[in-house]
Amino acid sequence: MSNFRIAGKGRVNRSRSVRFTFDGVDYTGFEGDTLASALLANGVHLVGRSFKYHRPRGFLSAGSEEPNALVGTDRGNGRFEPNTRATVLEVFEGLKTESQNRWPSLSRDIGAVNDALYMLFSAGFYYKTFMWPKSFWDKVYEPVIRNAAGLGKAPTAPDPDIYASRFAHCDVLVVGGGAAGLAAALEAGRSGASVILCDEQSEIGGSLLSEPSAEINGQLAWDWLEDTAAALAGMPNVTVLPRTTAIGYYHQNFVGLCQRLTDHLAIVPEGAPRERMWKVRAKQVVLAQGAIEKPLVFAGNDRPGVMLAGAARTYLNRYGVKVGNRVVVVTTHDSAWHAAFDLAKAGVEVAAIVDVRGTVPTQLAAAADALRIRTLIGWTVTDTKGRLRVSSVRVNPVTGGGKVGGAETIACDALLMSGGWTPSVHLFSHTQGSLTWNEDGHMFLPGRGKEECRLAGAGKGRFGLKTAFEDGAAAGAAAAADAGFGAEPAAYHVEGELSFTGVTGRELPTDRDPGHAKAFVDFQNDVMAKDIRLAVREGFKSIEHIKRYTTNGMATDQGKTSNINGLAVASDALKRPVPAVGLTTFRPPYTPTTFGTFAGYNKGELFDVTRKTPIDGWAEENGAVFEPVSLWRRAWYFPQVGEDMHTAVARECKAVRTSVGMFDASTLGKIEVVGPDAAEFMNRMYTNAWTKLAPGRCRYGLLLGEDGFIRDDGVIGRLANDRFHVTTTTGGAARVLNMMEDYLQTEWPDLKVWLTSTTEQWSVIALQGPNARKLIEPFVEGIDLSDGAFPHMAVAIGKIFGVPTRLFRVSFTGELGFEINVPARYGRAVWEKLFEAGQRFGITPYGTETMHVLRAEKGYIIVGQDTDGTLTPDDAGLSWAVGKTKPDFVGKRSLSRPDMLAPNRKQLVGLLTADPKTVLEEGAQIVLDPNQPVPMEMVGHVTSSYWSAELGRSIAFAVIQGGRSLQGQTVHVPMPDKVHSATIAGMVFVDPENKRLSA
Repeated sequence: MSNFRIAGKGRVNRSRSVRFTFDGVDYTGFEGDTLASALLANGVHLVGRSFKYHRPRGFLSAGSEEPNALVGTDRGNGRFEPNTRATVLEVFEGLKTESQNRWPSLSRDIGAVNDALYMLFSAGFYYKTFMWPKSFWDKVYEPVIRNAAGLGKAPTAPDPDIYASRFAHCDVLVVGGGAAGLAAALEAGRSGASVILCDEQSEIGGSLLSEPSAEINGQLAWDWLEDTAAALAGMPNVTVLPRTTAIGYYHQNFVGLCQRLTDHLAIVPEGAPRERMWKVRAKQVVLAQGAIEKPLVFAGNDRPGVMLAGAARTYLNRYGVKVGNRVVVVTTHDSAWHAAFDLAKAGVEVAAIVDVRGTVPTQLAAAADALRIRTLIGWTVTDTKGRLRVSSVRVNPVTGGGKVGGAETIACDALLMSGGWTPSVHLFSHTQGSLTWNEDGHMFLPGRGKEECRLAGAGKGRFGLKTAFEDGAAAGAAAAADAGFGAEPAAYHVEGELSFTGVTGRELPTDRDPGHAKAFVDFQNDVMAKDIRLAVREGFKSIEHIKRYTTNGMATDQGKTSNINGLAVASDALKRPVPAVGLTTFRPPYTPTTFGTFAGYNKGELFDVTRKTPIDGWAEENGAVFEPVSLWRRAWYFPQVGEDMHTAVARECKAVRTSVGMFDASTLGKIEVVGPDAAEFMNRMYTNAWTKLAPGRCRYGLLLGEDGFIRDDGVIGRLANDRFHVTTTTGGAARVLNMMEDYLQTEWPDLKVWLTSTTEQWSVIALQGPNARKLIEPFVEGIDLSDGAFPHMAVAIGKIFGVPTRLFRVSFTGELGFEINVPARYGRAVWEKLFEAGQRFGITPYGTETMHVLRAEKGYIIVGQDTDGTLTPDDAGLSWAVGKTKPDFVGKRSLSRPDMLAPNRKQLVGLLTADPKTVLEEGAQIVLDPNQPVPMEMVGHVTSSYWSAELGRSIAFAVIQGGRSLQGQTVHVPMPDKVHSATIAGMVFVDPENKRLSA
């Protein structure tokens, strides 16, 4: 360990050392260190290279606003992550980290040549260069740019970690665990309200963790903090979440929290998630996020060793680390003086405090004199020196009229700066809350909000510990009261209060040419003040446009340390007040968040969840081959020993046509439409007429969109005057229900109708074939299955094998058919009973491929395969399903548009290939003249194509321009082997008289 640790300082556990590596070098820290504090304790300031110029970069801050110190982390077992902030990464035994954006090494980076050529890479250079010659773009410019872009290396291996998610509801959510947040949580918790308190740091306390000498109600800050943490932990109605960042604030007080669970552990317990996404709905929200210290803008402000004064104070008091041995402070704000005082008391040589203000509070000057710190009041910093770490600072007096006098150089190994503080209003902005400009503090403050939300403390521009406590207590008590709980805010007495006065300037005064000064605003993206001025000269007046042209604020810190400074420079350049220039939009997430946290459990097999029917297990046990259909796994075909798919499907088709087959149709969407106005609702939604359909009867239903194109179809049974059992396509269930709900709630709220999804409630077994009735007749109770009593397109309620059933007499094969709906929990049992009883008929289970062949032989279409969202009912040959006398239905008006009535529209027809053995490719394009030059005029495409064992030849459906008028004519289908000819035919290939439906 180097001499940068200070005995007796900090909250780290010095009894437990931690070994880690950075760029292959072994270092030692303590439990409780971040990577930043541990490296600083070892005298390491150089940790990265900037994005564009590859300039050396060190630590700027001590929190999540850090723009510079981004590292790659290897936590073992393939757990690699780029762009991790060293200022929030907790060290643990065996942690491996590496710097980024450098080659061949961090100290000797060949990319630094860009820094010498910086005048060639001014703002927007990528818009102005790489334009000529045009042929160079694909082979030279783009590959080079892509290779140079980025900071860290994206991992290539699958993420081995587990991510969790959880929903939570509370009366009061408090974001931020500093003075204001703790006071708010205490008051809300004492009222009896359910409270969630979250803070992104490893322990609650916020700025109190860096204020050991302050006294709160007679206790030292850390003692008070310990008692408060214990009090909150002892409240069963309070949940405290450290290491948890509120990343987004959405409508109706819905807040996303990202909780880091195991990143700080050397050994991750088996099955433990890395992070958890909390999706919190709160009655009231208190935002107590504090404020972010602003850097100063001057030449050389980006060198390693130049950092925020508040960060240096945090490293000293919280981690027991001094950031240098000889320090200079430059500021426009009181708070930086306190950092200098703390460092001096800890034995660090503070060479000078440079304050740009003409006057400072007398108590500060007196305290500096007592500590023998040189003060330069009314001076400025104009440059720094040092290649890999600051070695000196150039300071100048500012005389009357803003003129800069002669320079003096002060040697130092750390330069601390502070331009005041910016309230953290990001989450408030997520809610579209308005912001107001405070000219005195040169900051945006929260204005009128749109959610049940309060801000407290520095987050709304109220600085100082006493103010924060009182503000937070008042906010917590008010939030609890609005949530229905009585609370009175407690009083706070604070000693050792810091002063928080100051001024905010733009760029510091300088005697150098501002057109060449490397005065950085955005440290990560290498945006300098001169770049913003250039953008203004080139015509950009809105801060949003300036942001995109210069990339200021587009870094991974989302402008937390650069937005206000960039706005100030633009304001000066435009000679317009800051509010007139505007403010960039803050968008979630508040800090970079892993994709894994957003995905949660939805990865691997759970990413695209495979839904299985109750009968799926039987199919698997009996050798089914499966295919995905929408979200479902469905049996594709059931091969017997030695059979390929072609042979198996031919056998299954023959069994259905000659005896009986059974098919799992449970995946069909099912919707219950119930209510006095159910028939009227159906009449408005579907093209067919429904008011006169008698209970116990079914009808084919066709659903259109407002554009008149087919959206879905299915058989619909009327169970009673006020109840319909609607079936949809497998993939259309959710879409149809959403469409129905949309119309019911927004267009026809007067209708007394209730919609319920019942897809999972019913298992559906389709029995098809001439022996279907004979099979089920002995087992059906309460339903007369004779042809006269239970004809085709009938529905009845009864029992089968003693199980309640909704029995439909319908067919999707052209054969005598029944669809047996039973409660899902009985689905497999009924299936097995039917299979056992059907052995005397040679019953054959069949899959989706056989179903497709059988329906195509009969001319039945599948919406989504034979339609593509551009076919009308007439295009699909379904004009008969449109109620001609109905006054209205969804899509009716669109059907009368001239384009919908054009004779050359693409129409669905049948195709018979000249070579009966040729099975066309689905999706293959169709042309009328195979000898025309390429590109040929395509007149349609094949939608369905199969081999029909029943017919001993191939069959197909296709959509062709004016297809029905071309019946009997030859068209041509180019395929990889050759161009095939086919004749346009009707779509019904088997039993056009429908005799088999009543067998």
